[in-house]
Amino acid sequence: MEPIATTTMPLPANTYESVSNALPGTYGSLPLGHPGRRRKSLWASVAGLAIAVVLLAAVGVVALYAYIAWALARPTVAPLQSDPFQAAGMAYEDIAFLSDNGAHLLDGWYIPAPTPSGKTVVFSHGYGGNREEIWVPIYELARLAHDQGFNAIMFDYGYVYNSDRVVTGGAKESSDLLGAVRYARERGAEEVVVWGFSMGAGTALQAALRTDDIDAMILDSTFVLEPDTLYHNLKQYADLPREPSLTLLRWLYPLINGSGLGDVPYQRIKSTAYDIPALMIHGTLDERSPYEIIRDVALNHTAANESSEFWLVTNATHELVYRKDKAEYAARATAFLDRVTE
Repeated sequence: MEPIATTTMPLPANTYESVSNALPGTYGSLPLGHPGRRRKSLWASVAGLAIAVVLLAAVGVVALYAYIAWALARPTVAPLQSDPFQAAGMAYEDIAFLSDNGAHLLDGWYIPAPTPSGKTVVFSHGYGGNREEIWVPIYELARLAHDQGFNAIMFDYGYVYNSDRVVTGGAKESSDLLGAVRYARERGAEEVVVWGFSMGAGTALQAALRTDDIDAMILDSTFVLEPDTLYHNLKQYADLPREPSLTLLRWLYPLINGSGLGDVPYQRIKSTAYDIPALMIHGTLDERSPYEIIRDVALNHTAANESSEFWLVTNATHELVYRKDKAEYAARATAFLDRVTE
C-alpha cells in the first residue's frame, strides 16, 4: 500500500495572534463594551428596580386603606337576641316604616305606654349594634321610659340587615331616624324625644338640623364622624400616621362606599346652638369619642337652652355610663324627661 501523502502549509505570521485574541482566558478576552456604558446600564437597572419597589409599596398602602374604608362601612352586627316582652315584660308590636326620603323600609318595635300617651321616645342605636344595644342595656332604659308614661320605638338602621346599605356616619341614617320620628307622629305623638347612643347620638344631631319634629334629645356617648374622631379610632387598631391616613380615607371612603366624610355636616354640628333641650351624657374615659372632642358641642347646647344639661361621668367608658351608675343615670334621665314634657 502506498503511503498517504500529506501537505503542510505554513500559516501566516499573524494568524496565531488573531485566533488567540478571539479566545477567552489566557488566549484573549471577549468584547464587553465601553466601561461607561456598563455603569449607565447598571444605574438604569437599579433605578428601574427602585421605581418598581416604590410603586409596589404605594399599591400596598392604597390597598390597606381601601380595606379599612371597606371594613369601617360594614360592621358585623349580631342578630336579635330577645324582644321587649321577654326582656322587660313590655307588650309591643312589630312595625315597619319608610325612611324620611322614602328610599328604605325599616323594621322595629312599637312599645305603647301603660295608658294612652302623646309622648314617645325614639331610641337611636349606635355603630355595630342593633335596636337591642345589649351592652347598654337598652331594654332597661326602654322600661324606664315606659314607666314614665312614654311610648317607645326601637328600630334598626338600614345597614344592620341590608347588605346593600353601608354605614355613612349618620349622613343617610339621619333619614332613617326622621322616618321613625314621622312614624311616632303618625301614631299620635305630640312630643318626641330621641334617645341616642354613640353614632346614634351623632345621627340625632344631624336629624335635628333638618326638622322641628324632635322636641328633645338624650345623647349618650355622642360620636360625630369627623377627622379627629376618625383618626382617634384608627389609632386604636394600628399605629398609622395622621397623614396620609385621613387624606386617603377621605378619597377612598366615598369611592368604595358611595358616601364619605364630606357628607357628614360635622362643622355645623360643632357650631350650631341647638334650641331644643338636650341631656348630654359622656364618660371621661370614653375610648371611642374622647370628651375633649365632644365638649364644645355640649357647651353649645347648655348655652342655647336652659333646660339642656351636660353630665360628665368620671371614669366611665363608651356607652357604658349607665352600667357605671344606674341610679344616678336613671334619676337624671327621668328628671330631664319630666322637665321637657311638662
